[in-house]
Amino acid sequence: MKETMIELEQAAHTLKLLGDKTRLTILGLVKDSECCVCEFVEVLQMSQPSISQHLRKLRDAGLVKEQRRGQWIFYSLNREHATYPIIQQVLEQIPDQKEKLTALEEAGLRIQCDS
Repeated sequence: MKETMIELEQAAHTLKLLGDKTRLTILGLVKDSECCVCEFVEVLQMSQPSISQHLRKLRDAGLVKEQRRGQWIFYSLNREHATYPIIQQVLEQIPDQKEKLTALEEAGLRIQCDS
């Protein structure tokens, strides 16, 4: 087995996480930029506790990184994760989520938790 191969268990776990529409959308949103929980709440029209639960699963699996800035936590895609090639392939096959962030920006809600 080559060193670059992803372990079957790890690949299955990542694919299981990607099998959820909300988590897949979250990963699409953080593909090119970082986002705060309040931005996911706005884009996905879901409650903060529900979003946090999805983010916790992604974070615990190591698929997203978090960075605290003051009282806010920003999430980004972990490109160093062993299963990143799988995530990258899947994200290339789904609609780009950038327009959702653009709409959020235009509505003046993109930077609301930056302060």
